[in-house]
Amino acid sequence: MSVLPLDAADDVAAEPGSPARRQGLSEVLRRPGGLLAAGWLLFVVVASLTAPWWRPYGVAEQDLANRLALPSAEHWLGTDPLGRDLLSRIFTAGTEPLLSSAVTVLVAFGIGLPLALIAAERGPRVERVISRVTEVFLALPSTILLLAVIGVIGVRTFIIMAVLGVLISAAVYRVMLGVAQSVRTRLYVDAARVNGLGSLRVNVVHVLPSMATVIAVQAAQLYGIGLLIVAGLAFLGFGPAEPDPSWGFMIQDASSYVFNAPWLMVPTGLVLALTVIAANELADAIAGKAAGEAAPARRRRRSPALTAPLDGAAELAPADPDAVLEVRDLTIAVDDGADLVTGVSFALRPGRVLGLVGESGCGKTMTARSLLGLLPDGVSVRGGAIHWRGQDLVGRTEKELTAVRGREIALISQEPMVALDPMFSVAYQLTQPIRRFRGVGRGEARRIAAELLRNVGIVDAERVLRSYPHQLSGGMAQRVCIALALTGEPQLLIADEPTTALDVTVQAEILTLLRALVRDTGLSVVVVSHDLGVVADICDDVAVMYAGTVVESGTAAAVLDAPEHPYTQALLAANPHVPDGVPVPVRLASIPGTVPPPGSWPAGCRFATRCQFAQDQCRSPFPARPAHATGSVFCVRADELADAHVSWDADPVGAAHAPATTPTAGASR
Repeated sequence: MSVLPLDAADDVAAEPGSPARRQGLSEVLRRPGGLLAAGWLLFVVVASLTAPWWRPYGVAEQDLANRLALPSAEHWLGTDPLGRDLLSRIFTAGTEPLLSSAVTVLVAFGIGLPLALIAAERGPRVERVISRVTEVFLALPSTILLLAVIGVIGVRTFIIMAVLGVLISAAVYRVMLGVAQSVRTRLYVDAARVNGLGSLRVNVVHVLPSMATVIAVQAAQLYGIGLLIVAGLAFLGFGPAEPDPSWGFMIQDASSYVFNAPWLMVPTGLVLALTVIAANELADAIAGKAAGEAAPARRRRRSPALTAPLDGAAELAPADPDAVLEVRDLTIAVDDGADLVTGVSFALRPGRVLGLVGESGCGKTMTARSLLGLLPDGVSVRGGAIHWRGQDLVGRTEKELTAVRGREIALISQEPMVALDPMFSVAYQLTQPIRRFRGVGRGEARRIAAELLRNVGIVDAERVLRSYPHQLSGGMAQRVCIALALTGEPQLLIADEPTTALDVTVQAEILTLLRALVRDTGLSVVVVSHDLGVVADICDDVAVMYAGTVVESGTAAAVLDAPEHPYTQALLAANPHVPDGVPVPVRLASIPGTVPPPGSWPAGCRFATRCQFAQDQCRSPFPARPAHATGSVFCVRADELADAHVSWDADPVGAAHAPATTPTAGASR
């Protein structure tokens, strides 16, 4: 007997609070296979458990005049060699295998899962002891042990399947241990422990919910295996005695008439096969949902044309004929939930760098990921357009977006060690996309890979090609990631916090490299950052985002030298870098409060609840207005504040403080 199949369990553990967790069951049932599997299992369970109340004949009732009869109005599925009704016997026999297989699942997980949680929590010493014991169970000949148990206690199916659950619990433990150890390394588990939660509450509240998908997948597979084992034992004669029916004995009886009455095998065999297939299909649906193995993405339904600006966003200007990328009135939302980004519009011309800047939670990364169609599960573009080289990327299928990703638009990850697979060498990870994108041979692909590494400032390219990611420093790994992004010769790079994980010296080198690439190749770049120094250093244009919308945009020099929105002023006032000759303020500015979460944004200016200049008029809807020649500002008091020559104060409640000095882009650059 084979042990429980081992899947790539770590890959399907869900993060707490993720859309996959929130929509788990409903998302599985939206899949045709998962829906049909769940429906069939529900039908078989209900029909078997209620069979004594609805079956047309008794299980031992004989109709000798209709022995081995085919389906008819009297006997819907026919009769057996003794004239007994197959429909009545099949569903009466289903109770035992269905319930006893559930006993196996409960016993196996009731033993294996707690042991895995204990081993993951208590460390290597306890884990070694438990693992050695479970290895003994894995080495035992399960089939021989089950036959020995039958010889001692007789045919008691539920006890036999409970013993099987004990034996299989070792395999469950091995699968669950890896998942539990992975979950316990996550920061939210450490935070729960720091907050004083006991071991039991940490496991129940934080660890187990993240393992729910893996548990469901393995339980569904084990349930199907249990059904086959119960039927197999009955086929061998270790099942209920006649006249009580069992699926295995009915199949064994039908095998004697396979030539002169072949229909006898069909009803019982089909019900057993469909039930096992349904259990496995349900497991596949759960695993596919968690791993994101969905069919090609459905086209998104676009919102109807808007007759008024969305949440105060400026009305769309005519398309920029010189722009390579133009985002128009973009809205991103959780499916059946709150909006995450609304009314975002900007344009990017060839050879220019656009910076998306703002605090964490302002929608920068979500906006950038939408350009590649890489939004998380449960999040989609609800409205607007993303024009890229004459085509709208919104609503494109996964296959259509695959033709764009890497070849035309590429991504530079925030964490280079996450973007590079530790299992493969740098050469493999570079040459594979080169061969796929450019259609060259292995030798030519390696030559191009070495050239790309030299182009990103790596001198000893051959040594790096032979290296693995763990052998590289952070700066070197980020250079390899940039080379990886260039393998398809894209025209647009999306750089998501490309220097956050690097020290200051390496950060400067990476920024210099990006500037050189833009200058030498004509690339366009979208940089996502919360670092105004990075934005001032590399960006030509800036879009300042707050609470899911653009509050100010224009050229970097105009926005950073003369900010008009109080939020931009506050960000700059909090920057410790000031121009030469300007005295350092006594106290840097701070912004009270936090970014409001999606679904709780105010009606007018979303910054009004934190702004020291806010008035009643700021809390009513109003449109953005043009600013900085090519951009806009979303502030109803922008002109008034500019005329009064006031800016964000480091201490708004202190009457003695003069207006804070705003550092210029020139100084930062």
